[in-house]
Amino acid sequence: MLTPESGTDVKRTSLHGNWSSRMAFILAVTGSAVGLGNIWKFPYIAGQNGGGAFVLVYLLCVILIGMPVMMSEILIGRRGRRNPVATMALLGEEEGASKNWKWVGAIGVLAGFFILSYYSVIGGWTLTYVFKSAMGSFNGASPSEVELAFSTFTGSAWKLTLSHTIFMGLTVFVVARGVERGLEKAVRFMVPALLLLMLALLGYAISSGHFGAGLDFMFSADFGALDWDSVLAALGQAFFTLSIGMGAVMAYGAYLPEETSITGASAAVVAADTGIAILAGLVIFPLVFANNLNPADGPGLVFITLPLAFGQMTGGTFFATIFFVLLTFAAWTSALGLVEPAVAFCVEHLKRSRAQAAVLVGGLIWLMGFATVFSFNLLADFKFYKGTLFDNLDHLTSNVMLPLGGVLIVVFAAWVMCRNSTAEELGGAGRLYKIWRFLARYLAPVAILFVFAKAIGVIPELS
Repeated sequence: MLTPESGTDVKRTSLHGNWSSRMAFILAVTGSAVGLGNIWKFPYIAGQNGGGAFVLVYLLCVILIGMPVMMSEILIGRRGRRNPVATMALLGEEEGASKNWKWVGAIGVLAGFFILSYYSVIGGWTLTYVFKSAMGSFNGASPSEVELAFSTFTGSAWKLTLSHTIFMGLTVFVVARGVERGLEKAVRFMVPALLLLMLALLGYAISSGHFGAGLDFMFSADFGALDWDSVLAALGQAFFTLSIGMGAVMAYGAYLPEETSITGASAAVVAADTGIAILAGLVIFPLVFANNLNPADGPGLVFITLPLAFGQMTGGTFFATIFFVLLTFAAWTSALGLVEPAVAFCVEHLKRSRAQAAVLVGGLIWLMGFATVFSFNLLADFKFYKGTLFDNLDHLTSNVMLPLGGVLIVVFAAWVMCRNSTAEELGGAGRLYKIWRFLARYLAPVAILFVFAKAIGVIPELS
């Protein structure tokens, strides 16, 4: 049996190929991390929890908690070079622990599977709204007309099925082509395109005349508005925004070249993800305030409030189309990360080709997506526990599976894996390694457990 300090010098290669460069990996993980939640949730909760004061707490949480967990997941992925289930089983045995750590990998794979089943439906909404915007459907529309258009769309099972099918088909097409020919080519185009589209919208927001109001809403530091609930909100957002705990980062880490610095790549992803979230707020809120709309509309901000704003402005058709193309790219790149762990599992365990595995997994996710499709129409009145089928899926994945997977991943990396193994992956046992090890051993697990306890109602409202 290996001793806690021995590790192994075995070098493995991925069965699926590698990223061609550090930048390809950063774009892929950034694409996976940047999703619909970045576009509306971060700006809104920042504005409601002290603006700049919340942003400061959030940045500290990302650096002290989110980044150590991300580094842990990447190093595990690169060390094992397999799908998350096989990697956790392999390393568990190799580090003198147990193959039963494979169940942590299984939690991640299943979480990605479940999340994509409803995320694909929402992704289909963004795709549909690209065409609605391009056809000028919101031009001059009243609030009641915009709300009716959304409710009519979501109330139609066949329309949601069609958009869900197209979105899932696009995702399967990219993943089936492999790491370099599919995933890498897609993110090399879509992530820079997403950033360029956002900068174009930022230019328009600056010229709208209400950019100052948006800045004030997000960045005026009101420390009096900060309380323990705000801190927990920052903790939760820092954890969830980086796509940690769902197997995507571990799967992508398995394709990371040996010479790439995990610390440097993680820092780049964290910076890009946070920067895009802040940019989203600077784009959205000037438009909201320019049209005297409610910035607290949450998800409704995207499909009701903003279409209304675009419908009232000069050039609104053009900018609305750009905005929903941006959202579609954000959803699509996230979907690629969500499906990859399950596809890798099928290739390795079922001995299927990449294309066969993508179609099989994509088909199963597509079928499961009907639970969400029908939650907005045919089964809208069928409610239990947390609400509709969609509400329960969202609760299970976001509040149970992701934090549970995240805390077990960081515990495995920092407590089960030996120093030699983790130091080798992180470039030596210097100062940065010691900082990571301390944060991953003590601060990150405790913080995630607080998020977990708050999410499942163990911790009551603290303010």
